[in-house]
Amino acid sequence: MVTVTAATEVFTGERPRLFGLAYRMLGSAHDAEDVVQDAWLRWAGHGETVDNPAAWLTTVVTRLCLNRLDSARARRETYVGPWLPEPILTTDPSVALEERESVSLALLTTLERLTPPERAVYVLREAFGHSHAEVAAVLDVTEAGSRQLHTRARKHLAAVPTVTATPADVGPLLRRFVAAARDGDLAGLEELLAADVTVWSDGGGKVKAARRPIHGREAVARFLVGILGPDRWHGTGAAAEVNGAPAVLAFLDGRLNGVLAVEGDEEVRTVRILRNPEKLTFLAAQLSRSAGLSGRGS
Repeated sequence: MVTVTAATEVFTGERPRLFGLAYRMLGSAHDAEDVVQDAWLRWAGHGETVDNPAAWLTTVVTRLCLNRLDSARARRETYVGPWLPEPILTTDPSVALEERESVSLALLTTLERLTPPERAVYVLREAFGHSHAEVAAVLDVTEAGSRQLHTRARKHLAAVPTVTATPADVGPLLRRFVAAARDGDLAGLEELLAADVTVWSDGGGKVKAARRPIHGREAVARFLVGILGPDRWHGTGAAAEVNGAPAVLAFLDGRLNGVLAVEGDEEVRTVRILRNPEKLTFLAAQLSRSAGLSGRGS
C-alpha cells in the first residue's frame, strides 16, 4: 500500500502533465488549474489504493474537463466579441508543456470547432501519444469509437487553413510588423500583410477591442496603426515566448495590458490580440514569478 506521503509525491510529479492536459482541453489556464485542484481532492481520498496513478489521474482530469466544456460552450456563445484562448508563458519552468505546437494559439482556437469528446480524443492522441485502447478506457467508449472520434476530429481540423511557419520563423516578421505599426508606416505595414489577413481581438467586453474580426490588408493596416501608432500607444513592449511562439507583451503603467501574436510565413496572415484583463492574470503571475526567480538567482 502506498503511504499518504508517497501519494502526495506522486501527484506532485504528475501535476505539470495534468495541467498541460487540462489546458489543451479547455484553452483556459485558470480553468485548468481548477480542474487539477479538483483532481487533487479526489486523489487525496484514493491515491494510496490506486494501482496505476498516471492512468487514473488522466481519466479523472479528462472527465472533469469534459464536464466543463459543455458549460464553457454555452458561455462562449454569449461572449462579447471574438473568443481567444488564455495565453500562457511557455518558458516558465513550472509549466511542463512538452510539445509547444500543441499549445499554439492557432491550434487551441481551432480546437473549439470540435465536440468535447472529439477534442478529448485528439488531445490524448496527438499531444500525449495515448493509444486508442487507452483513450477508450478514459472516455468509456470502444476502441472503434475512439478511432471514429479521432477521424472526425482530424477531418474538422483539416478543413481549417493552417500556417506552415515554425515559431522561429515568425520572430523577425513580428519585429518588422510591430515596428511598422508603431511608426505609423501604413505602406510598410501593408507590405508585410497577406491580402487575406485577419485580426482577432479579444477584449471580452471588458476593454476596448474590435467586436468582429477585421479582414483585408488595408483595413487591418489602418486598424493596427490606429491602436499602436505613435499618437495612440503610450505604453511599453517586451518580447516573450507565449504558447510556444514569439509574441509581444504590452505594458501600461507597469501592468500587463495585452498580448500580440502573429502567424504567417513570409507575410502575416493572422493577428491575435488578447486584451481581456481576466485572461491576462495567469500570464502576469507567471511573469512575476519568473522575475522573482531571476532576482534570487542574480
